[in-house]
Amino acid sequence: MPLDAPVGIRKSRNLALSVVEQLAERIRSGRVAVGEKLPTEAAIMGEFGVSRTVVREAISRLQASGLVETRHGIGTFSLGAGEAPGFRITAENVGTLQDVIAVLELRIGVETEAAALAAQRRTEANLSQIRLALDAVTEAVDAGRDAVASDFQFHLEIARATQNTHFTDLMSTLGSAIIPRARLPGEDPDIQHAYLRRVNAEHENILEAIASGDPDAARAAMRTHLANSRERRRRAQSLARS
Repeated sequence: MPLDAPVGIRKSRNLALSVVEQLAERIRSGRVAVGEKLPTEAAIMGEFGVSRTVVREAISRLQASGLVETRHGIGTFSLGAGEAPGFRITAENVGTLQDVIAVLELRIGVETEAAALAAQRRTEANLSQIRLALDAVTEAVDAGRDAVASDFQFHLEIARATQNTHFTDLMSTLGSAIIPRARLPGEDPDIQHAYLRRVNAEHENILEAIASGDPDAARAAMRTHLANSRERRRRAQSLARS
């Protein structure tokens, strides 16, 4: 099965939610005992007939709900019924342009340093996963589909490449709601598509800097990427007020 199945973001989100609901029910009912290791990504992909991207989104949601924890290099384990952490970002938290701008400010603070650490510590396996996620973004953009799930996976893989689980856990807790939707109110589709291509070029710059092992360039590329996204929404907010 390919890394990123050719489905739109709405279908991808529904697939992830379906996987989350079924795995969560097994954990809460005790069918998966506390401390028990969940099946591998490949096994979950096979059981539910979904892509690796969907599985990782589902695991991220389970982590955010406090139902599982991932021990890198070992696997994902049940924590039992669990409770959601105190800090989360959901779709309701990014309902306005100002909300999106606020989240982007947070991401600039966290992800610029993550990119720099990734450039210093990434492995070849990390680079491969970042590239696969970016290829999925490119495929979605070229096909005119929403690339939010793949975009989030790209940033999550960079967090993993820091080899610091706190970055990974934070990104997993925040979830794909931190990726702003590309479409702005009243924007021409051609303008939107051109914007997405520029975003993908920024992604390429980030990956190139990380692959080159240049932390300063990676930090700068990530800051440019997120700051450009923030400024686009600031301009849209100003126009909406005028």
